[in-house]
Amino acid sequence: MDIAALIAWVVTALGGFYMLGTWIRRGGVRQQQSGTSRLPAPVIFGHFALAAIGLVVWIIYVVADKSALAWTAFGLLLPVALLGFVMLARWIPVYRDRAAVPATPAAATAQGADASVPAERHFPLPVVLAHGLFAVVTLVLVLLTALGIGGS
Repeated sequence: MDIAALIAWVVTALGGFYMLGTWIRRGGVRQQQSGTSRLPAPVIFGHFALAAIGLVVWIIYVVADKSALAWTAFGLLLPVALLGFVMLARWIPVYRDRAAVPATPAAATAQGADASVPAERHFPLPVVLAHGLFAVVTLVLVLLTALGIGGS
């Protein structure tokens, strides 16, 4: 089960890296000053940092098989999940508004970002859904492993 959790965590991280890269590339950091992006940079980077630290702790757990490390990784995942739900709640209205103000490539600036279009509007729905689904699976598998269910 610990290996399944590791695989789920890595798949989740890949989706997260893709969305973080899209957000940065589309000007999300610059949009913080103008208020265009609905995703605060501290929330995004806090989510990323805690998830990355947790993944490192989980990898060490898989190698060392120390129960305290499994619980530490789970403890790190709780605020990651909370921040993820905050971002999801803030992203949903941006996704719903996409029909009202379509993001057009012609309106993009030389840096590949339109200042009037939130950077997170460019997140593909399948990536957002897969990231969330794999995140939930990861959280459950890590908890079950920490509880000693399913063997490690």
